Amino acid sequence: MKLFVCILLSLLSSGCTKTSENPSMPKTDLPTNNFNANARFTYLALGDSYTIGESVQQVESFPYQLQNALKQKGFDVGAPKIIAKTGWTTDELESAIKSENLTQTFSYVTLLVGVNNQYRGYPLSTYKKEFAELLQKAIAFANGDKAKVFVVSIPDWGATPFSKNSGKNPETIAAEIDAFNAANKEITIAAGVSYTDITPASRNAKTDASLIAADGLHPSAKMYNEWASALLPKISAVLL
Repeated sequence: MKLFVCILLSLLSSGCTKTSENPSMPKTDLPTNNFNANARFTYLALGDSYTIGESVQQVESFPYQLQNALKQKGFDVGAPKIIAKTGWTTDELESAIKSENLTQTFSYVTLLVGVNNQYRGYPLSTYKKEFAELLQKAIAFANGDKAKVFVVSIPDWGATPFSKNSGKNPETIAAEIDAFNAANKEITIAAGVSYTDITPASRNAKTDASLIAADGLHPSAKMYNEWASALLPKISAVLL
Protein backbone atom coordinates (compact mmCIF):
# COMPACT_ATOMS: atom_id res chain seq x y z
CA MET A 1 0.00 0.00 0.00
CA LYS A 2 2.85 2.37 0.84
CA LEU A 3 4.43 1.71 -2.56
CA PHE A 4 1.13 2.44 -4.32
CA VAL A 5 0.75 5.74 -2.48
CA CYS A 6 4.29 6.74 -3.50
CA ILE A 7 3.60 5.92 -7.15
CA LEU A 8 0.31 7.82 -7.13
CA LEU A 9 1.88 10.88 -5.61
CA SER A 10 4.78 10.85 -8.03
CA LEU A 11 2.36 10.91 -10.94
CA LEU A 12 -0.04 13.58 -9.79
CA SER A 13 1.99 15.54 -7.28
CA SER A 14 5.66 15.55 -6.43
CA GLY A 15 5.89 12.14 -4.83
CA CYS A 16 6.47 10.96 -1.29
CA THR A 17 9.41 13.34 -1.07
CA LYS A 18 10.64 16.17 -3.22
CA THR A 19 13.07 13.79 -4.95
CA SER A 20 10.99 10.62 -5.35
CA GLU A 21 9.89 9.52 -8.80
CA ASN A 22 7.63 6.93 -10.32
CA PRO A 23 10.03 4.12 -11.32
CA SER A 24 7.94 3.29 -14.37
CA MET A 25 8.27 6.71 -15.98
CA PRO A 26 11.22 8.90 -17.07
CA LYS A 27 12.26 11.88 -15.01
CA THR A 28 10.31 14.99 -15.93
CA ASP A 29 12.22 18.26 -15.62
CA LEU A 30 11.68 21.55 -17.40
CA PRO A 31 11.26 20.33 -20.97
CA THR A 32 13.89 20.92 -23.57
CA ASN A 33 12.36 23.01 -26.32
CA ASN A 34 13.35 25.00 -29.33
CA PHE A 35 12.02 28.36 -28.18
CA ASN A 36 12.73 30.95 -30.85
CA ALA A 37 12.60 34.55 -29.73
CA ASN A 38 13.15 35.66 -33.33
CA ALA A 39 9.82 34.33 -34.59
CA ARG A 40 7.21 36.95 -35.34
CA PHE A 41 4.97 35.55 -32.59
CA THR A 42 6.22 34.06 -29.33
CA TYR A 43 4.41 31.87 -26.84
CA LEU A 44 4.86 31.30 -23.10
CA ALA A 45 3.08 28.28 -21.56
CA LEU A 46 2.84 28.17 -17.75
CA GLY A 47 1.60 25.16 -15.81
CA ASP A 48 2.23 21.61 -14.67
CA SER A 49 2.01 18.11 -16.20
CA TYR A 50 -0.96 19.15 -18.34
CA THR A 51 1.22 21.78 -20.02
CA ILE A 52 4.30 19.66 -20.65
CA GLY A 53 2.13 16.78 -21.86
CA GLU A 54 3.13 14.05 -19.40
CA SER A 55 3.03 10.59 -21.04
CA VAL A 56 2.73 11.86 -24.62
CA GLN A 57 5.33 13.07 -27.09
CA GLN A 58 6.26 16.74 -26.76
CA VAL A 59 4.74 17.54 -30.15
CA GLU A 60 1.45 16.06 -28.88
CA SER A 61 1.21 18.38 -25.87
CA PHE A 62 -1.40 21.09 -26.20
CA PRO A 63 1.12 23.98 -26.47
CA TYR A 64 2.89 22.30 -29.38
CA GLN A 65 -0.35 21.25 -31.08
CA LEU A 66 -1.53 24.84 -30.67
CA GLN A 67 1.68 26.18 -32.19
CA ASN A 68 1.32 23.79 -35.14
CA ALA A 69 -2.32 24.75 -35.69
CA LEU A 70 -1.42 28.44 -35.70
CA LYS A 71 1.40 27.82 -38.17
CA GLN A 72 -1.06 26.04 -40.45
CA LYS A 73 -3.15 29.20 -40.36
CA GLY A 74 -0.14 31.18 -41.54
CA PHE A 75 1.07 32.61 -38.24
CA ASP A 76 4.84 32.60 -37.74
CA VAL A 77 4.75 31.20 -34.21
CA GLY A 78 7.96 29.92 -32.67
CA ALA A 79 8.14 26.84 -30.45
CA PRO A 80 6.65 27.65 -27.04
CA LYS A 81 8.73 28.63 -24.06
CA ILE A 82 7.46 26.25 -21.40
CA ILE A 83 7.72 26.68 -17.65
CA ALA A 84 5.99 23.61 -16.26
CA LYS A 85 6.73 20.35 -14.49
CA THR A 86 4.72 17.35 -13.38
CA GLY A 87 3.56 17.78 -9.81
CA TRP A 88 3.89 21.54 -9.56
CA THR A 89 1.49 23.47 -7.38
CA THR A 90 0.89 27.20 -7.72
CA ASP A 91 3.68 28.10 -5.29
CA GLU A 92 6.15 25.83 -7.11
CA LEU A 93 5.26 27.40 -10.43
CA GLU A 94 5.76 30.84 -8.91
CA SER A 95 9.20 29.83 -7.66
CA ALA A 96 10.16 28.41 -11.05
CA ILE A 97 9.12 31.59 -12.83
CA LYS A 98 11.26 33.60 -10.45
CA SER A 99 14.21 31.28 -11.04
CA GLU A 100 13.86 31.58 -14.81
CA ASN A 101 14.37 35.34 -14.50
CA LEU A 102 12.67 36.02 -17.84
CA THR A 103 13.10 39.51 -19.20
CA GLN A 104 11.31 39.22 -22.55
CA THR A 105 7.59 39.51 -23.19
CA PHE A 106 5.51 37.22 -25.39
CA SER A 107 2.83 37.48 -28.06
CA TYR A 108 0.51 35.32 -25.97
CA VAL A 109 0.57 33.33 -22.73
CA THR A 110 -1.40 30.33 -21.47
CA LEU A 111 -1.87 29.40 -17.81
CA LEU A 112 -3.19 26.09 -16.49
CA VAL A 113 -2.40 25.15 -12.89
CA GLY A 114 -4.12 23.87 -9.77
CA VAL A 115 -4.69 20.12 -9.97
CA ASN A 116 -1.82 19.41 -7.60
CA ASN A 117 -3.12 21.94 -5.09
CA GLN A 118 -6.40 20.04 -5.15
CA TYR A 119 -4.75 16.63 -4.97
CA ARG A 120 -2.53 17.49 -2.03
CA GLY A 121 -5.46 18.98 -0.16
CA TYR A 122 -4.06 22.50 -0.09
CA PRO A 123 -6.50 25.20 1.04
CA LEU A 124 -8.64 26.78 -1.65
CA SER A 125 -7.91 30.18 -0.09
CA THR A 126 -4.19 29.66 -0.73
CA TYR A 127 -4.87 28.64 -4.31
CA LYS A 128 -6.95 31.76 -4.92
CA LYS A 129 -4.16 34.03 -3.68
CA GLU A 130 -1.39 32.29 -5.60
CA PHE A 131 -3.42 31.83 -8.79
CA ALA A 132 -4.24 35.56 -8.79
CA GLU A 133 -0.53 36.32 -8.45
CA LEU A 134 0.34 33.95 -11.30
CA LEU A 135 -2.31 35.53 -13.50
CA GLN A 136 -0.79 38.95 -12.94
CA LYS A 137 2.62 37.54 -13.85
CA ALA A 138 1.13 36.08 -17.03
CA ILE A 139 -0.32 39.47 -17.94
CA ALA A 140 3.07 41.08 -17.37
CA PHE A 141 4.68 38.50 -19.67
CA ALA A 142 2.12 39.50 -22.31
CA ASN A 143 3.43 43.06 -22.06
CA GLY A 144 0.45 44.04 -19.94
CA ASP A 145 -2.07 43.10 -22.62
CA LYS A 146 -4.83 41.09 -20.93
CA ALA A 147 -6.28 40.12 -24.30
CA LYS A 148 -3.19 38.01 -24.96
CA VAL A 149 -3.48 35.83 -21.85
CA PHE A 150 -5.50 32.61 -21.92
CA VAL A 151 -6.42 30.63 -18.83
CA VAL A 152 -7.41 26.98 -19.21
CA SER A 153 -9.53 25.23 -16.58
CA ILE A 154 -8.32 22.18 -14.63
CA PRO A 155 -9.43 18.85 -16.12
CA ASP A 156 -11.12 16.27 -13.91
CA TRP A 157 -8.67 13.46 -13.14
CA GLY A 158 -11.50 11.71 -11.31
CA ALA A 159 -12.75 10.62 -14.73
CA THR A 160 -9.55 8.64 -15.39
CA PRO A 161 -8.91 4.92 -14.84
CA PHE A 162 -6.11 5.82 -12.43
CA SER A 163 -8.55 7.50 -10.05
CA LYS A 164 -10.26 4.18 -9.33
CA ASN A 165 -7.26 3.12 -7.25
CA SER A 166 -6.63 6.50 -5.67
CA GLY A 167 -8.74 5.86 -2.62
CA LYS A 168 -10.85 8.91 -3.41
CA ASN A 169 -14.44 8.94 -4.63
CA PRO A 170 -14.68 10.28 -8.22
CA GLU A 171 -17.63 12.43 -7.19
CA THR A 172 -15.53 13.99 -4.43
CA ILE A 173 -12.70 14.65 -6.87
CA ALA A 174 -15.15 16.23 -9.32
CA ALA A 175 -16.64 18.47 -6.63
CA GLU A 176 -13.19 19.64 -5.52
CA ILE A 177 -12.06 20.26 -9.09
CA ASP A 178 -15.23 22.26 -9.67
CA ALA A 179 -14.49 24.39 -6.61
CA PHE A 180 -10.95 25.13 -7.78
CA ASN A 181 -12.23 25.96 -11.26
CA ALA A 182 -14.94 28.22 -9.89
CA ALA A 183 -12.19 30.11 -8.09
CA ASN A 184 -9.82 30.43 -11.04
CA LYS A 185 -12.67 31.38 -13.37
CA GLU A 186 -13.89 34.12 -11.07
CA ILE A 187 -10.37 35.54 -10.74
CA THR A 188 -9.76 35.28 -14.48
CA ILE A 189 -12.99 36.96 -15.54
CA ALA A 190 -12.57 39.70 -12.93
CA ALA A 191 -9.13 40.43 -14.40
CA GLY A 192 -10.58 40.72 -17.91
CA VAL A 193 -8.74 37.64 -19.19
CA SER A 194 -9.99 34.88 -21.52
CA TYR A 195 -11.12 31.65 -19.87
CA THR A 196 -11.39 28.33 -21.70
CA ASP A 197 -13.37 25.64 -19.86
CA ILE A 198 -12.15 22.20 -20.94
CA THR A 199 -13.35 20.42 -17.79
CA PRO A 200 -16.75 19.13 -19.00
CA ALA A 201 -15.13 17.56 -22.06
CA SER A 202 -12.38 16.02 -19.92
CA ARG A 203 -15.07 13.98 -18.17
CA ASN A 204 -15.80 12.19 -21.44
CA ALA A 205 -12.78 10.06 -20.51
CA LYS A 206 -15.12 8.01 -18.36
CA THR A 207 -16.52 6.43 -21.51
CA ASP A 208 -13.82 7.19 -24.08
CA ALA A 209 -10.48 5.53 -23.30
CA SER A 210 -8.86 7.21 -26.31
CA LEU A 211 -8.83 10.48 -24.36
CA ILE A 212 -6.37 9.10 -21.79
CA ALA A 213 -2.63 8.44 -22.17
CA ALA A 214 -1.01 5.08 -21.49
CA ASP A 215 -0.40 5.91 -17.82
CA GLY A 216 -4.16 5.93 -17.21
CA LEU A 217 -4.04 9.39 -15.67
CA HIS A 218 -2.96 12.12 -18.08
CA PRO A 219 -4.69 13.25 -21.28
CA SER A 220 -3.87 11.65 -24.59
CA ALA A 221 -2.83 13.55 -27.71
CA LYS A 222 -6.49 13.42 -28.73
CA MET A 223 -7.67 15.30 -25.65
CA TYR A 224 -4.83 17.80 -25.95
CA ASN A 225 -5.93 18.39 -29.53
CA GLU A 226 -9.38 19.34 -28.21
CA TRP A 227 -7.78 21.91 -25.92
CA ALA A 228 -5.66 23.34 -28.72
CA SER A 229 -8.73 23.50 -30.97
CA ALA A 230 -10.68 25.39 -28.29
CA LEU A 231 -7.87 27.93 -27.90
CA LEU A 232 -7.07 28.32 -31.60
CA PRO A 233 -9.82 30.79 -32.66
CA LYS A 234 -9.31 32.92 -29.55
CA ILE A 235 -5.57 33.24 -30.02
CA SER A 236 -5.83 33.64 -33.78
CA ALA A 237 -8.09 36.63 -33.23
CA VAL A 238 -5.58 38.50 -31.06
CA LEU A 239 -2.64 37.77 -33.38
CA LEU A 240 -4.33 39.16 -36.48
